[in-house]
Amino acid sequence: MASSSTAKRIIFTGGSGKAGRHCIPYLLSKGHSVLNVDLAPLPHPTVHTLKADLTDSGQVFNALSSHFHLSHYENPRGPGGVGVQPPDAVIHFAAYARNLLVPDSECFRGNVLSTYNVIEAACKLGIKKVIIASSETTYGVCFAQGEVDYHAFPLEENYDNDPEDTYATSKLCGERCARSFARRFPGVDIYALRIGNVIEPDEYETLFPDFVKKPETRKRNAWSYIDARDLGQICDLCVQKDGLGFQVFNATNDTITTKEPTAEVLKKFAPDTPVSRQMDEYEAPLSNRKIREALGFKDVHDWRKYVKV
Repeated sequence: MASSSTAKRIIFTGGSGKAGRHCIPYLLSKGHSVLNVDLAPLPHPTVHTLKADLTDSGQVFNALSSHFHLSHYENPRGPGGVGVQPPDAVIHFAAYARNLLVPDSECFRGNVLSTYNVIEAACKLGIKKVIIASSETTYGVCFAQGEVDYHAFPLEENYDNDPEDTYATSKLCGERCARSFARRFPGVDIYALRIGNVIEPDEYETLFPDFVKKPETRKRNAWSYIDARDLGQICDLCVQKDGLGFQVFNATNDTITTKEPTAEVLKKFAPDTPVSRQMDEYEAPLSNRKIREALGFKDVHDWRKYVKV
């Protein structure tokens, strides 16, 4: 539980989705207050869901300056005549989550415009911390056509990202928007999380055994993953860490999703891809080294705790 000095008021967009429904309970466990902004409700007794179309700039400005709960109408009036306390942070996860959910043009429009609107509104409303969801797909292989190699391993944040698909391109545009607004509004921290393949607790039983047994199927995800609960930890660490300006972080767990060591897997399944540095024996090819060193991330939910090797 966070102390009163570290507990924050957080607006979380897309909190009803696969990642958000685990991240929000983690944030609550740390003492934060959360308002969920989504088109679908979040079944949580203490978290209100405000329905909003984030591609509508006016709705975004209103959502980011909203009460968190009906009970807040009991608050005394503030200097501006209302009792709305501004949030300390915005976490923006709402998006079309992959290709082929809607036509490509709508995926691009919805993801880029919503991200722009959220960042713009946060900055102009004086909110000093914005965290946005980018994606592992920006490394260019996940949704590439046919067999494609990565440029080099490990995949780190200084990589030359060159995806060909619409979803990943929309996420790179979001990163560029974040960088632009961080430059325009000094003192605002905007962190973009390149989120790996999100795994919910039940999926260690339903999905993960095949990941381990069939490593040839996991190249598109760089044999990496992020436990949804550990993603909640990453969100909390981002909220607590101030002063970094614009940053990109890979959001993954520590280890590769195979029984074999990383070097063996890369030699077998990506023999033509160079390795740019010495990697730990079981280091995830989509490396989280930066987030461990900069934010102090600790891998709590290693897949080996839940899957028999």
